Amino acid sequence: MIERLHRAGRGVFQGLRRPMARAFDGAENPLNHLGALTVFFLWIVLVSGIWLFIFFRTSVSGAFDSVEYLTHEQWYLGGIMRSLHRYASDAAIVTILLHVLKEFVFNRYRGKRWFTWVTGVPLIWMIFPLGITGYWLVWDELAQYVAISSAELIDRIPIFTDSMAGNFQSDELLSNRFFTLMAFLHLIGLPIFLVFGIWLHVFRLNSPRINPPRRMMAATFLALLVLSAVYPALSHERADLAATPQVLRLDWFYLHVYPLIQAWSPGWVWALLVAISAVIIVLPWTPAQKQEQPAKVTLDYCNGCERCVDDCPFGAVEMVARTDGTSYTHQASVDPDLCVSCGICVGACPTATPFRSQGSLIPGIDLPDRSAAALRADIEALGGRDAEPRVVAFACRDDRQLHEAHKAGIPTVSVNCMAQLSPSFIDFALSRGHADGVLLLGCQDGNCCYRFGANWTEQRLARQRDPMLRKRVEPTKIAVGWLSPWAEHKRVADRYEAFRRSLRQ
Repeated sequence: MIERLHRAGRGVFQGLRRPMARAFDGAENPLNHLGALTVFFLWIVLVSGIWLFIFFRTSVSGAFDSVEYLTHEQWYLGGIMRSLHRYASDAAIVTILLHVLKEFVFNRYRGKRWFTWVTGVPLIWMIFPLGITGYWLVWDELAQYVAISSAELIDRIPIFTDSMAGNFQSDELLSNRFFTLMAFLHLIGLPIFLVFGIWLHVFRLNSPRINPPRRMMAATFLALLVLSAVYPALSHERADLAATPQVLRLDWFYLHVYPLIQAWSPGWVWALLVAISAVIIVLPWTPAQKQEQPAKVTLDYCNGCERCVDDCPFGAVEMVARTDGTSYTHQASVDPDLCVSCGICVGACPTATPFRSQGSLIPGIDLPDRSAAALRADIEALGGRDAEPRVVAFACRDDRQLHEAHKAGIPTVSVNCMAQLSPSFIDFALSRGHADGVLLLGCQDGNCCYRFGANWTEQRLARQRDPMLRKRVEPTKIAVGWLSPWAEHKRVADRYEAFRRSLRQ
């Protein structure tokens, strides 16, 4: 069941990637920066909210009037700020939803990644109250509807003794302190917890990307600015607790649950929300996933160079004081609770070279379940199996291109992640006569399953990151296959034959 959902979801994202890939390259495709875009939208919400609060009056009579002043009399700045505040908040919900779905369908939430997945649930719970309290502060008819419905939800929680909904029976019962409290929650209380939640969500990651590319930020901000000018956010009529609002323009990004409060009951709505949250939380363990062995350090070959620390996407490798009494001061240490067995640290290790002529191929850091020695053996076994020009393909184990390569009969060596493959293995395959060309079939469009695999591989091949590809290797003998979904030679077999034709020429 879960696997069918994964396959269906991947198909949907591939459909979204095609038009995106035509407009953006892999590094600037918005689908590759959903989490960072969410943070950027929240920055817009924060800055615009500060401006709005300067003119906001925390009183029953002043709340609506101050927002109307900003919207109409100060439309050139206050009105734009209000619309930016609204649309950036809505955009954050869209990117959060896509981010969650993407991590789910590409299976990036299980095993050692459970912590980042689970800590995302409280973030969602904080985002919605943050947006909902913003609607309360406007104090128009929509705010009246939201306040009363929210009060009914809160009253259903058994820890409160006094009824909150009773405060909205008439205008006389409503206190100015209510707006002071809502302003504090909306501008200070909830944002503080949200910032802490974001930090908790990413702190186990190495070099988390919390800012999208600058051109993407500029283009996104410009789009929101144009939308704010063309279709400004407007209020309903002033709230009147003596009357029932007849026509409401709901913000379906934040208020989609509220019609259920009238259709069902607050208790059933709470049950639905808690059930959905519980399902999301337990997903990483349903069904149980086979645990792979973490990377293993062999001190005889570790000189403490720190390359594995720099390249590990999940902060699973750190440098500690040396324990074997050698002249080196530090050694690598792997946290098994954080290691996802991607092998990127192996590709970064200078001792993971297949050219070693004496002794066994044992790098300073290696994967027990997919060792560097096993990769070399696979290259030697596949070499010469193809008609000239001979091409050996390397494919990521979690990418569908591996299956297509096997299906097409292409000589293929699987790696956990393409960055597990040190450039010396490419050199080995070419210089030792095992292949005339090497085809790298990695995750498409920069969408690496292990965050930085495609980036590190490209930089190593371009001789911009250690370990670098040796200068004696001709770039024309290497083809990189993580092309955009819409590009020419979509199928692996087509890409393979096209590369062979280029080698003949």
